[in-house]
Amino acid sequence: MDTVLLKKLDRWVTGRTVNSARRLSRRNFISRLGQVLVGTALIPVLPMARAGRTDIKEIGDPQSCDYWRYCAIDGFLCSCCGGTASTCPPGSEPSPVTWVGTCENPADGKRYIISYNDCCGKGGCGRCFCNRNEGDKPAYYPPKNNDINWCVGTKTNAYHCSTAVVVGVDES
Repeated sequence: MDTVLLKKLDRWVTGRTVNSARRLSRRNFISRLGQVLVGTALIPVLPMARAGRTDIKEIGDPQSCDYWRYCAIDGFLCSCCGGTASTCPPGSEPSPVTWVGTCENPADGKRYIISYNDCCGKGGCGRCFCNRNEGDKPAYYPPKNNDINWCVGTKTNAYHCSTAVVVGVDES
């Protein structure tokens, strides 16, 4: 790196540090540091999609609305649109927000937590429409409502299809 650039960077960092030291007390710094440490420690317990469960016995046709994972789905099945039951088709992206359902797998009798992800960025697929409403809640309870366009936070609001990703086993 150029020494002139390094000197500018050094002056900038020094200036920011001095200004922060003038404005913030040690207690304030320790308080903020504690908040960051506690927040970081809580990240593993946040509800996140932990996809990739491969030890589940699967029976049924993922291109059929009667497939066990689709008990709370509402939309076009990505398995009919170039993707799979758990992946978006090429050219589309999964929405970062989802709704959830709990479906019983007839192969093992266990109930699984399913994250329903809308795939966005392309126009509606138009194939294999499926609307099942097991456990569907009203719109004022969004995490369990399947009637919302979940393509928020993506490049475009265009809905293409929906996936059903197994997130875990319902232990209740």
